[in-house]
Amino acid sequence: MDLFARSWAALRTAVADLPDEDFARPSGCTGWLVRDLACHLVIDAQDVLITLVTPADTEPTRDAATYWDVAATPPTGEDPLDALTVRLAAAYGEPWLLKFHLDDVGSAAGRAARLADPATRVRTRDEVLTTGDYLSAYVLEWTLHHLDLIAHLPEAAEPPAEGLAGARELLEKIAGTAFPPSFSDRDALLIGTGRRAPTEAEQAALGDLAAKLPLFLG
Repeated sequence: MDLFARSWAALRTAVADLPDEDFARPSGCTGWLVRDLACHLVIDAQDVLITLVTPADTEPTRDAATYWDVAATPPTGEDPLDALTVRLAAAYGEPWLLKFHLDDVGSAAGRAARLADPATRVRTRDEVLTTGDYLSAYVLEWTLHHLDLIAHLPEAAEPPAEGLAGARELLEKIAGTAFPPSFSDRDALLIGTGRRAPTEAEQAALGDLAAKLPLFLG
């Protein structure tokens, strides 16, 4: 729960600290500018709020790792929902409006997460998870999108170290094996999810794991 809060707060702060011109730069998400990614984070925050007030009384069907579906192909940016996000982001017009909405809804999502009981069960995407597993899954979401946010912004703040470590641990559970100890948490996440290609040395270090990568999460 604390890791969710720290990762989410760091990501929102990174967006809030961006100068206006950076919103028109590309992000690490295919087909999205930084403003499109920021708009997606608003939608994510709304999803968190909705899920935390959607209780379930049946047994969990997924946990933090199995919450994620692994696709065989990378996103193209042409999915209808992705295209809708681009249109919504453009409708904000001024970056300060997008920052304001993210801070407003995002802060509420953060407060709701801190108040939630990790043992309760919630329903989302027609699946049931404990609240703790649901919020743990979002640590990976926040951390990957923080890396996407700063992909072409070398001066922007990095995700917190504990968030990178927690996201790596969850990605290793999804992969079913650990990444090489020589990989930093950041590189494990970028390579593991196809956000960058491994070098020859990294490819060799991956061994049998290389055949499973990248993991396109959705």
